[in-house]
Amino acid sequence: MGFTGLLLRRSFVLKDRVSRGRIRPRALIARPALSQPLPPTSPVPEHDCYHCGLPIPDDVDLAVDIEGTPHHMCCTGCQAVAQSIVSSGLIDYYKRRDAMPEQAREAMPDELKDLGLFDHPDFQQGFVKPIGEHEREAALILEGITCSACIWLNEQHVAHQPGVTAVDINYATRRARVRWDERRIKLSDILAAIQAIGYRAYPYDVARSEQISQRERRSALWRLFVAGFGMMQVMMYAFPAYIAGDGEMTADIEAMMRWASLILTAPVVLYSAAPFFSHALRDVRLRRLGMDVPVALGVGAAFVASCWATFTGKGEVYFDSVTMFVFFLLCGRYVEMLARQKAVRGVEELGKVIPAFAERLAAYPLPDGERVPVSQLSPGDVIRVKPGETMPVDGVVIEGHSEANEALLTGESRPVAKGPGADVTGGSVNIGSPLVVSVSRTGENTRLAAIRHLMERASAEKPRVVQQADRVAAYFIVALLVLSVVTAAWWWWTDPDRALWVFVSVLVVSCPCALSLATPVALTVATDALARM
Repeated sequence: MGFTGLLLRRSFVLKDRVSRGRIRPRALIARPALSQPLPPTSPVPEHDCYHCGLPIPDDVDLAVDIEGTPHHMCCTGCQAVAQSIVSSGLIDYYKRRDAMPEQAREAMPDELKDLGLFDHPDFQQGFVKPIGEHEREAALILEGITCSACIWLNEQHVAHQPGVTAVDINYATRRARVRWDERRIKLSDILAAIQAIGYRAYPYDVARSEQISQRERRSALWRLFVAGFGMMQVMMYAFPAYIAGDGEMTADIEAMMRWASLILTAPVVLYSAAPFFSHALRDVRLRRLGMDVPVALGVGAAFVASCWATFTGKGEVYFDSVTMFVFFLLCGRYVEMLARQKAVRGVEELGKVIPAFAERLAAYPLPDGERVPVSQLSPGDVIRVKPGETMPVDGVVIEGHSEANEALLTGESRPVAKGPGADVTGGSVNIGSPLVVSVSRTGENTRLAAIRHLMERASAEKPRVVQQADRVAAYFIVALLVLSVVTAAWWWWTDPDRALWVFVSVLVVSCPCALSLATPVALTVATDALARM
């Protein structure tokens, strides 16, 4: 579908949401302009939409007044979303973002056409759990997240909805935990609020989360491949210069080697190292110093200085050092990402051990049974669990003698004897004889679900040791930058030709990645290890 179709879809969806009351009329009225204009986070061309970055058709004249400055929009959909952001007091979104919103592939998926379906209790069984008498908590997954500013915008926007008591979004998994008072707001209203600012929220699904992880791994592998290929090729051109004696290499050959190295290094810096530069710019924009700031400074300074030496024919070039540094840094980041995703999958695997179907004895004590989805079981039902099958729910044995393997729950490898009156837990495996069990807890109320939720909270919330590591890393980065500048100034006074390379060396050797990544990675891997014990 072409660009015109995209505009029509956005307009139709916007009208449909307004007509259904999904977007409140006050959300479409911009607040009075403030005193100072808002500088765009990244320069948006005059003829491109300020909100989504798409070209503005010649016959479209739409604008939103943001802090006294009119910004042009490509369609009524973007205009409404931008006005909603302004009227909600979330203008900082445009300052914090470092990427444009992801363009929707379709106006509204079939499963989200009627958001009222999400308010049905039967539909909520799989991803909503009660917290109190009227408080509920839902596990959602967000689509359209491109940067940390998106996380901030969604958390702030949802938290301002009446009746929402808590919201927490995990950037690594795009998973959101939302709590609300069902007397004041419905889940469908929360989903509509998220859609109103250009994002999508679905019930959390392991398969969808894995798709996001696969895209992340694929992108990281491509960047690693380009960096590795560039490093090897640049080393081929740098090695002759290292071993050649005085006068053994002519100036023309040396210049050719330098230009070839520059051409091969450019994709490494512009593509493979692009996340370092974008994250560093974001950190500077937010007035904080992250671990990517010294990395970007070191890589950028070495590359620019080497390019200058190539253009002028004076000085040394270090294209090989640039490509090697980027490659090894990406290797470390890739290993960290794999460890993090493996731990996330370990938590998600807990939800896969529960079978999808169970044998219910509707006319117990008659032996006839029927296969039904586990989601249809309720407390008081009677089920039969055969040898080798996994307990689908928590319950009490009312007939039969057997043994159950509860290693997944307790870590104890020895089977536990089970007989009439004994408690059984969902996720344990019956390894002896058939058992007839009376259901006591199902779904999100089981012991296994409680363990999974605790692990998810442990991965989503930052413990004190991680917060302390982040603070120490921030001070370390400031000290590192000051030390680098002081060292460069001293060498500039004593030996100007070496000042730049000493500056780069201090930044590279003292890279704070280990300090910033070691603690969260250690906690993530430890959580995964504990889940398997």
